[in-house]
Amino acid sequence: MMADKINSLTIRTPEGIEFSLMLAGPVTRFLAWSVDLLVILVTSKLLNVLLAVLGFISSDLASAASILGYFVVSIGYGIVMEWYWRGQTLGKRLLRLRVTDVHGLQLQFSQIVIRNLLRFVDSLPFLYLVGGLTCLINRRTQRLGDIVANTIVVWSPRVDEPDLDQLLEGKYNSFRNHPHLEARLRNHVSPAEAQVALQALMRRDEFEPRARVKLFQRIVTYFKTIVIFPQEATEGISDEQYIRNLVDALYRPKTTG
Repeated sequence: MMADKINSLTIRTPEGIEFSLMLAGPVTRFLAWSVDLLVILVTSKLLNVLLAVLGFISSDLASAASILGYFVVSIGYGIVMEWYWRGQTLGKRLLRLRVTDVHGLQLQFSQIVIRNLLRFVDSLPFLYLVGGLTCLINRRTQRLGDIVANTIVVWSPRVDEPDLDQLLEGKYNSFRNHPHLEARLRNHVSPAEAQVALQALMRRDEFEPRARVKLFQRIVTYFKTIVIFPQEATEGISDEQYIRNLVDALYRPKTTG
């Protein structure tokens, strides 16, 4: 079940525990798009320089290649960057924005493709007028591409880092014996999903005992659909310790020197 608030989307678990995502407004999104547009224009200009050689063969061929090149760059840029950076382009990264699934789950490649293909519709008739107006009247500040792809754009404010050493209580992390699985975990877990695990640990003393047990059980069950650690790494540990291990792997990646 979900409840929407102004400038935020609240995800409520069956145990009555809420996790909020701050929604990005039209102005911030427009500024991020302006940065991305500059990147696209510069890239297209460089591509046109490379395609200029076609002008010696046919000016029409050169023009067609230039138009096709701009289309590929403008669409491909968003798809490639949002997939590689897990919901971020350069503009979004600078302004601390991120595309995510409307339920806060991991962003799917198909969602990225859909929202970027519909970017041309949102940009009509000029300067993203259709998309901007849609964001203003939509309760989740979604443009048309977001509505069809079932995505939202969230803003991550700067917050003080929690004291992870104190939070994790210095307990042994059995997941450290499987660095390849830890790496896979970091590659496949979205920031929103990682935040849910971290917030659950930070707020665990606020929950009623029964709700606390059920919440950690649900979170562990979900993360096991992403990466499965072998039995020797999970045998004998509680769901809460399982989440400690996850948070440790996600927020304190082991470095080699």
